[in-house]
Amino acid sequence: MKLLAIETSCDETAVAVVETHATDTKTTFTILGDALISQIELHREYGGVYPSLAKREHAKNLVPLLGESLSQATLLHDTEQSLDFEAVAFLFEREPELFEALKQFLSTHAVPDVDAIAVTHGPGLPPALWLGVNIARALSIMWNKPLVGINHMEGHLLSGLGEIEGTVITLSMPRLPLLALLISGGHTELVSMNTFLSYELLGQTKDDAVGEAFDKVARMMDLPYPGGPEISLLAEEARREGITPTFTLPRPMISEPHLDFSFSGLKTAVMYHIKKHGVLSEDDKKELALEFENAVTDVLWKKTAQALVDTDAQTLVLGGGVSANTHIRRTFTEHMAQKFPDVSFNIPGAKLTTDNALMIAIAGYFRAERGLFDDPNTLQANSNLTLA
Repeated sequence: MKLLAIETSCDETAVAVVETHATDTKTTFTILGDALISQIELHREYGGVYPSLAKREHAKNLVPLLGESLSQATLLHDTEQSLDFEAVAFLFEREPELFEALKQFLSTHAVPDVDAIAVTHGPGLPPALWLGVNIARALSIMWNKPLVGINHMEGHLLSGLGEIEGTVITLSMPRLPLLALLISGGHTELVSMNTFLSYELLGQTKDDAVGEAFDKVARMMDLPYPGGPEISLLAEEARREGITPTFTLPRPMISEPHLDFSFSGLKTAVMYHIKKHGVLSEDDKKELALEFENAVTDVLWKKTAQALVDTDAQTLVLGGGVSANTHIRRTFTEHMAQKFPDVSFNIPGAKLTTDNALMIAIAGYFRAERGLFDDPNTLQANSNLTLA
């Protein structure tokens, strides 16, 4: 099966083409095309993602990236044809320039040899989501290809099961029940999967997501956006230099019997620490970054360990953009080996941690293979879409 996948949930515009081959125990995804443009540099001056700017960049980049990914896959073939776009005109009433670019593309290229189209339809920024969804709907209608809407977080979860080597992603079917800790800029949640593609939400953040907390603390420390990697770099420097924190930040909800999270209080504690301390030197920033990252990791691990026991999970998946954090990966790897050696532990490779279209293709395959398609005339973007 060949799939075309589109991801526009936040500030990455991504289009990928994969070809799948499956056995009873594993599925391989050969990356035929993979085109991505990140908007991080554009949003840096705002200290976060600026929705209208994200929408503008997606509108500008979607059609070129579509062509690039299909070209990489050798599925882009020139042809001149007269097409009737009336059936999809309603999708682009507010995006005439994007519609003109799409019409030009479709009128000069043959229908590619793909079996289905997968697109992120939530959660995420509404203006960004709608652009990707409407492009996918239009392609589905004009090319007469089946369409499957994908939950962005399911993409993170399932891609966490894959191992990538070169242009091949190999995904072995997990032992169930499965537990996933999904951590990103907008999400912190523990999800269980007792049967494949069926989820139960066990716990989630009651306020700030972990990635959001990293970025907010980074701003307090006058670090550039995105703040998470900057804090991680400082914390790693502190560990190498043998710096030991001289103060302790709170570990919110770490001893509570439930599986929910809260990081707002930790963020507030950092704010009061800075106000009390005054101007931070470089060593002060390293110490604060170290203690903050340790606090976050302690909470994430304690809640996850509790969930592993509660669910008797046989597989743990760590997914989402924050799963790229060096200390979190290291801590979870060490603790899983020591305390849960019989539980399979999966962390996505670096290429699959951040938002990308490959993870949407992976989720798209498993839904398409089961015939779980959506109507291209009615598929909606849903910024608050949940897994369970």
